[in-house]
Amino acid sequence: MHTLPFDKPGRFYKGNLHTHSTISDGRLTPEEVCKLYASLGYDFIALTDHFMEQFNFPVADTRAFRTETFTTLFGAELHAGQTELGQLWHILAVGLPLDFAPTPPDETGPEIAARALAAGAYVAVAHPAWYHLTETDVLSLGPDVHAIEIFNGTSHDHNDAADSWPIMDVLLERGYRYTACATDDAHIRRSRGDVGLGWVQVKSESLDPDALLAALKAGHYYSSTGPQIFDVQVKRGAKITIHSSPAERIFVVGNGYEALSAFGNGIREAEFDLSHFDSPYCRVIVRDKNGGRAWSNPIWF
Repeated sequence: MHTLPFDKPGRFYKGNLHTHSTISDGRLTPEEVCKLYASLGYDFIALTDHFMEQFNFPVADTRAFRTETFTTLFGAELHAGQTELGQLWHILAVGLPLDFAPTPPDETGPEIAARALAAGAYVAVAHPAWYHLTETDVLSLGPDVHAIEIFNGTSHDHNDAADSWPIMDVLLERGYRYTACATDDAHIRRSRGDVGLGWVQVKSESLDPDALLAALKAGHYYSSTGPQIFDVQVKRGAKITIHSSPAERIFVVGNGYEALSAFGNGIREAEFDLSHFDSPYCRVIVRDKNGGRAWSNPIWF
């Protein structure tokens, strides 16, 4: 329970962790991408262009686009080897050094993930549902990977596979303690249709990139496609209380079909008795009237 962000010092900062530009296969330049997200009220982004030889293995230096109210994290979408089903690996790495070494021809997905972790990055398994990752694939990346990308905006209209919670939930039920992130994976090739679809709200004492990165690694954030989670508290007597922006339904879910929910037209608060909740963890879901969702990271009892 110590990873809950709500009682941590600081404030929430809105950010997109998966973004592309003309450095790889996006339509806008890095400067244009940063200005777009800043204009939409984001506090930070990570520019994560495809780390491939055809794009000269880029880790974009976005320091020139930082302002007093908007910052950037260095990152890349890493590619190496093949998954169990023969696909090229996609691994999200945020917080890479600018001199992160190019991918050797024989490097595997687990090897490049380990190299990114050793370099200090927050590493997430990118869009498992989009290209059919297996449990074996995810576990092959090792126990130190931080998160699974449970919502990927560009997949929404690419192959209707934006939601990767099913594989995440199976792994949680097996006891693996990943956190979860929602992202745009924006390329902005034809329109802005893949911008502002999924994001993280990171609790940090400042907008400093190192502080944001530390908070991400610690799990001090939640993810959203619309609603806000203002507070989650687990109280003595096995109760959980949630405060949120106006919602249609608030859920607490755990192993299998273990779930509790509260319904209301614009409900903002719910309290649940967990004394008979048969699961070693739970997670909170807030769903609004438009179908937008906010997700807490798993809460382990």
